[in-house]
Amino acid sequence: MRIEGLSIVIPALNAAASLPGTLAALGTQDIVVADAGSADATAAVAATAGAQVVQAPRGRGSQIAAGIEAAAGPWLLLLHADTRLSPGWQEAVRRAMRDPSRAWHFRFALDDDSPAARRLERAVAWRCRVLRLPYGDQGLLIHRDLLRAVGGMRPLPLMEDVDLVRRLGRSRIGAMEVAAVTSAARFRREGYLRRSARNLFCLALWFAGVSPATIQKLYRGRG
Repeated sequence: MRIEGLSIVIPALNAAASLPGTLAALGTQDIVVADAGSADATAAVAATAGAQVVQAPRGRGSQIAAGIEAAAGPWLLLLHADTRLSPGWQEAVRRAMRDPSRAWHFRFALDDDSPAARRLERAVAWRCRVLRLPYGDQGLLIHRDLLRAVGGMRPLPLMEDVDLVRRLGRSRIGAMEVAAVTSAARFRREGYLRRSARNLFCLALWFAGVSPATIQKLYRGRG
């Protein structure tokens, strides 16, 4: 059932393979897909599913900012194109929307049955519980007024999720128990240990004050 006042913003780039599953789980909700010039059928897949498609400069921060600008709802759910919300997400979102003073994230899960996937899920659960530091692949539900109060979505090429969460602060981050199931393809391809270590390295660089552009080069293996 459609949630009134909610818009879902999805940054996408060459996501034609994963986007159908993501959109199917969302039903008839107001959806904006911010495409960064995909070379595949991402834009067509989104339009066919009934989503509004906007073009934006490449980089999740820039894409999300463009999607927010085009979205109609006072509540925004920022979601990755390879993340599928589990059944019951609507009820969880409705409950969270009773408290617009906080932003809310889903529980991290991977579409992989391996022990390595379960270990990573437990590590992420600890990070969110103790450090209040969810990443973008867990989704983020936030009211426009709160987003505006902390300075909006900055057009960063990388680490836009960490930047926003840190500006919100621990006391304004809440957790929803429903899982956001993210594709484990990159972890399987690169190896769980290697990719996790690189993510931690990038996070450490961010906190050390290294520019997002430099971190992006390292993240993509071009540094």
